[in-house]
Amino acid sequence: MTRKQRRLSLIGAALGVLALAVALVLGALKDSIVFFNSPTDVVEKDVKPGTRIRIGGLVKEGSVARGSEGDGSVRFEVTDGRSSVKVAYKGLLPDLFREGQGVVAEGALDRGGMFRADSVLAKHDETYMPKEVADALKKQGHWKDEGGKGRGR
Repeated sequence: MTRKQRRLSLIGAALGVLALAVALVLGALKDSIVFFNSPTDVVEKDVKPGTRIRIGGLVKEGSVARGSEGDGSVRFEVTDGRSSVKVAYKGLLPDLFREGQGVVAEGALDRGGMFRADSVLAKHDETYMPKEVADALKKQGHWKDEGGKGRGR
């Protein structure tokens, strides 16, 4: 074997090991990756029940219904202006959670179409929203600045 052939064999073996390592890492991360969706994405895409996703948008006005006292359960709707997704959550809500404010919920859809959240994040304004949520709200005309006027970004 010549020096050039050995070098090419070594480079080929190194690339093969690198490809195997990348495949193993991506395979291990597949179960922990959670994708963001707007309510319109959830309605339009055929999201399978049990698939972990994040939804984000605004808490729909008049949609918050709390369970019995001490239960800690709450139901509400997340909207992006075009579509809404019903969400059920059991636990402590963030202090900033209220109707008309930005929210990101992580969980899965059940077979009935209800989104069962296991974590809820509330934001006091659009400044701290994930880019995807802000973009979806801009498309729908719900992006507001401090004065209540739509932003022209």
